[in-house]
Amino acid sequence: MNRKLLTAEGYQRLQNELNDLVRKERPEITKIVSWAASLGDRSENADYHYNKRKLREIDRRIRYLTKLFEVAQRVDYHPQQDGKVYFGAWVELENDEGEKASFRIVGDEEIYGQPNHISLQAPIAKACLGKSVDDEVFVQTPTGKKAWYILNIEYQKLDKLPVDD
Repeated sequence: MNRKLLTAEGYQRLQNELNDLVRKERPEITKIVSWAASLGDRSENADYHYNKRKLREIDRRIRYLTKLFEVAQRVDYHPQQDGKVYFGAWVELENDEGEKASFRIVGDEEIYGQPNHISLQAPIAKACLGKSVDDEVFVQTPTGKKAWYILNIEYQKLDKLPVDD
């Protein structure tokens, strides 16, 4: 696995997921599998098969997250980023037709299940990097090159991070 960039929020969310899997979900499923196995014949035991499969999925996710944290680099907000688009920025764009787009530039591991989050590798994210408010960015699309104007750039500061229990 190559080095993976994560925002402070994404790093914390994935860390919370790993902790929850290891400390809560896995022990619960292990108890159910043990109970189902103690019933005897496992060949037609739906509880045993279902929960054994779920346990494998949890173990696979734990292995993946553990390996991810070995190569993950947490990128925290720094005041020098203000005014320009960098990793972790919330960006608002508008094109000539008046269409608006708003998104946050995050690492590849953070886009799943997160509305308005795009990967650092996305063409529009690459086009915005290093730009300032009122700058024009050009993005190659299947229908041709489109021009967008940067309306706003914001960063989520550390004191605003949500805390999961």
